[in-house]
Amino acid sequence: MTVDAPFAGRMNALRSKFADLQVDALLVSAEVNVRYLSGFTGDSSYLLISTDDAWMISDRRYENQLQRQCPQLSVWIRGPERTTLDLVAEAIASLPGDCQRLGLESERVSWRMQQQLAGLIHPRSLVATEQVVEQLRAIKDEGEIASLRRAVSIAEQSFLAVKEELACDCSERELAFALESNIRSLGGDGCGFAPIVACDAHSALPHAQPGQRTLGQSRVLLIDWGAVFGGYTSDITRTLHVGAASERFGKVYALVLEAQRVAIEAMRPGIALADIDRIAREKIAKAGLGNYFGHGLGHGIGLEIHEVTRLSAIASGCLEAGMVLTVEPGVYLPEEFGVRIEDDILVTQTGHEVLSQLPKGLEETAIFL
Repeated sequence: MTVDAPFAGRMNALRSKFADLQVDALLVSAEVNVRYLSGFTGDSSYLLISTDDAWMISDRRYENQLQRQCPQLSVWIRGPERTTLDLVAEAIASLPGDCQRLGLESERVSWRMQQQLAGLIHPRSLVATEQVVEQLRAIKDEGEIASLRRAVSIAEQSFLAVKEELACDCSERELAFALESNIRSLGGDGCGFAPIVACDAHSALPHAQPGQRTLGQSRVLLIDWGAVFGGYTSDITRTLHVGAASERFGKVYALVLEAQRVAIEAMRPGIALADIDRIAREKIAKAGLGNYFGHGLGHGIGLEIHEVTRLSAIASGCLEAGMVLTVEPGVYLPEEFGVRIEDDILVTQTGHEVLSQLPKGLEETAIFL
């Protein structure tokens, strides 16, 4: 059974790894990986891939949707009288006799499911695989990059629209709601994650939840948000200051901006992921604020907001062309303020491209109410 491009290419890339994985087929259970490999956007469904065929395993809710989104895939559909696991076992039983080793996504399958499935498919054996589809997803194709570009553009337009309407009585929660409303009105599918909108000391919490504090009470405003387009999400952070920046804020802001700049400048194929993190981290540490930068420098983005490629001190591997990652150094001073500056970076064949282009100079991030 043939599958439309680009999904045929993705499945074939996955099949090319079967020998190294020591599997004859793979059961893809993570919804995001099913979508990546097939184009199907529903839930509670599985994709069974052998060396020369593929089947969707789902239920009657999605029968028509599967015909529209995956018309060239074979489909196993269950009714309400059966469990999904029973249907999965039946589909596996239909595999050729020489298909004896079934791969599972070890990080996506519960212990209970693994035990139940092992009993249902005996004498076939189960083989644990680790992030095999996620590793394929790390390198984006042209269509994925186009969706990410659009997601970045929508996020930026939403931010600029909200920035124009800032007023003293705007609360963190209201700004978060306004960001999502504008994203949807601009053609986005929604937010890639719950926006982080935090004022003053609240901004020193890297994953602060928006509250009722208003801009009129504040000097610092940190906004971390992303838009989804075609399933792909952007992720951007800007830290703003109300009126003239204090000397202390200005120094911290300049340090974070410089740490981001030198890290982005170093990005190119072949450089170690850990080295990019080190370049930014050393800049902040030399200023005596290393203890206030407590997270990795960045992460891959795509169908998920945090994908497998990470920029951190413990990351292994190197940058490759086609990766899209965030670079987001931060300094968080408890009970004072936090500064984080984040952009989305495409690794190209010869270097990199900064996809997000919102101004981020100290004067450019001033707001006057």
